[in-house]
Amino acid sequence: MTFLKPAVYFIGAGPGDPELLTLKAFRIISQGDVILYADSLVPKQILQDVRPDAQLIPTGNKTLEEIMALTIENVKNNLSVVRLHSGDLTLYSAIHEQILRLKAENIPFELIPGISAFQAAAAKLEAELTIPNLVQTIILTRISGRASSVPEAEELASLAAHKASLCLYLAARHIKEAQDKLLQHYPSDTPVAICFRIGWPDEKIWLVPLEKMAQVTEEENLIRTTLYLISPALKTNNLSRSRLYHPEHSHLFRPQKSH
Repeated sequence: MTFLKPAVYFIGAGPGDPELLTLKAFRIISQGDVILYADSLVPKQILQDVRPDAQLIPTGNKTLEEIMALTIENVKNNLSVVRLHSGDLTLYSAIHEQILRLKAENIPFELIPGISAFQAAAAKLEAELTIPNLVQTIILTRISGRASSVPEAEELASLAAHKASLCLYLAARHIKEAQDKLLQHYPSDTPVAICFRIGWPDEKIWLVPLEKMAQVTEEENLIRTTLYLISPALKTNNLSRSRLYHPEHSHLFRPQKSH
């Protein structure tokens, strides 16, 4: 029995915790005919509620061409295809080239966003990454690697100059280089959260000064599935307060009381 229209459903599966799936993502995963999932990045617990007759296809050992051939073939056979990506689809998900291929084949598709690892990590740290009078900008970036390079205008040292809350993806294999670039602008004692496999049963978080970021990464042998949050907002003794809920601040829904 087919529950969904024949189409491709790209789903941001979040960082790994199935309870962080959106309600819409959960519904589609539990109804899909064919589930293609990045098995190295999406844990099995995300698939615990799929239909017993759903076809599960891991994609870790497949090229994009193989994945797209399977996807298109199944939709043309009147089946719904769920394409599971880790985190959120807007970040390093490689959906752009998939979308272009589907459009060329006139295959219908839908995108369902998910929670990114940086959001889940901040929640675990009990941290707000935009504290008034301290930092009001979040930068999501990566460092150039073998798979793809970063545009010159987005080079890590130039982004570090903003001293924003910086969320660094895909950098564990190049962490010494990344640390050197960050230290050009951030103070050496800037807090860094090293977040390994956030949302997975074996997740770990180390909170260290920036000058120790590479050392801890190497000592713990972290080479993948690691996110770095670099931010002054991670200092636990900051007492800055937002004016949004301050009694002296009025707005449309809470006008200033007259005395």
